[in-house]
Amino acid sequence: MSDNLNKIIIAIDGHSSCGKSTVAKEIARKLNYIFIDSGAMYRAVTLYCLRHNLINNGIVNIPELRASLGKIKVSFRFNSETNHNDIWLNGENVEQEIRLLTVSQNVSPVAAVAEVRNLLVALQQEMGKSKGIVMDGRDIGTVVFPDAELKIFMTAQPDVRAKRRFDELTAKGEKVSYEEIRDNIIERDRYDETRQESPLRKAENAIVLDNSYMTREEQLDWVLDQVAEI
Repeated sequence: MSDNLNKIIIAIDGHSSCGKSTVAKEIARKLNYIFIDSGAMYRAVTLYCLRHNLINNGIVNIPELRASLGKIKVSFRFNSETNHNDIWLNGENVEQEIRLLTVSQNVSPVAAVAEVRNLLVALQQEMGKSKGIVMDGRDIGTVVFPDAELKIFMTAQPDVRAKRRFDELTAKGEKVSYEEIRDNIIERDRYDETRQESPLRKAENAIVLDNSYMTREEQLDWVLDQVAEI
């Protein structure tokens, strides 16, 4: 797959906390592709909103956010220690901070703002012009790259996703409850699927991957098989 002419775009969409980014990172590494975490971009904007009091009790101050978009600079930079791209917000590495539960609880309403999506989609499309990328998110196969050669829709049962997320956060030392995380996941599913701007849905030609009872290695092999067929 080293020849640029043979490189493709792999779009991975799906529900929150089902391991999209984990699989996408591994696939990108295996294929020597560039991994782009679109969710991290929305989380970075959400972090900006939280820091500047543009969101309170889940309600986004949309006029103020629109006026602030010119001040929000989101980019990726390669981290030689992890061999992955970290997300930067206005010159600051926020890769760890955007994973906090408070960001997870507020990202859906921010991501539903049309002007935010327009800004980030344009940036994502620019990143994909040379192909050879793996991007995950909510609307990659339906809006960002509708002509992607491989589209995957990932999902898992809510209880399974909540347990994975709980384990991930507690391993980082965060004090969180399983019930709070499960409620957040169910609410994010509802919000993502019913929002007006680019709602979460499976692209018509996407292949479904339910990884509720699959190991990481099994998921990786499954995706690589799909790539090989193309």
